[in-house]
Amino acid sequence: MAEEERSPTPPPPAEPADGQDQPAPAAAGEAGEAGEAEPAAAETDPEQLAALLEDARNRADEHWNQCLRLQAELDNLRKRSERDIENAHKYALDQFALELLPVRDSLEMGLAAATAAEVDPNKLKEGTELTLRMLTKAMEKFNIREIDPVGEPFDPAFHEAMSMQESAEVAPNTVLSVIQKGYLLNDRLIRPAMVIVSRAPSEKAQRVDERA
Repeated sequence: MAEEERSPTPPPPAEPADGQDQPAPAAAGEAGEAGEAEPAAAETDPEQLAALLEDARNRADEHWNQCLRLQAELDNLRKRSERDIENAHKYALDQFALELLPVRDSLEMGLAAATAAEVDPNKLKEGTELTLRMLTKAMEKFNIREIDPVGEPFDPAFHEAMSMQESAEVAPNTVLSVIQKGYLLNDRLIRPAMVIVSRAPSEKAQRVDERA
């Protein structure tokens, strides 16, 4: 049987000889590598790095100075606040003291009149009443109100019972009399009123009253 004829294999492309130009694709690749190498060289430029470092230092110095100024402003604000608080504590009563000075002047004049050779009781009484009105006005100006609970029910939040007294005229636990007035400052108790409180009469006292 005769062997089949085979087609001849085409020969491989010949390699270019030394000194000959390379194909176009290879030349384009080398051009791209050269283009990438140029930015890398620019990034590592010492002069540009030095300029960037100098700019960063300038910005850091500017921010540091701003922090120092802010710290100084905060210190000044703290000192002013402390001074204002100290003055508020020290001179909180200056207006009240000014209101009390005329009262003191009136008391001194009343004392001088009482020690004079000729004393007029009516004038002393008028002077004392005037002084009391001045003091009451000064206290009301600063919301200091008195507690005078005669005839009112006993309230342990504002009254202090000094004693109890039997009474058939009023209900038990009623304030019969005030030994010492109490006072409020802006609705806050600063001194309770000292009072005498009523209580129901005993059976013995009731029988005595009935016989009488």
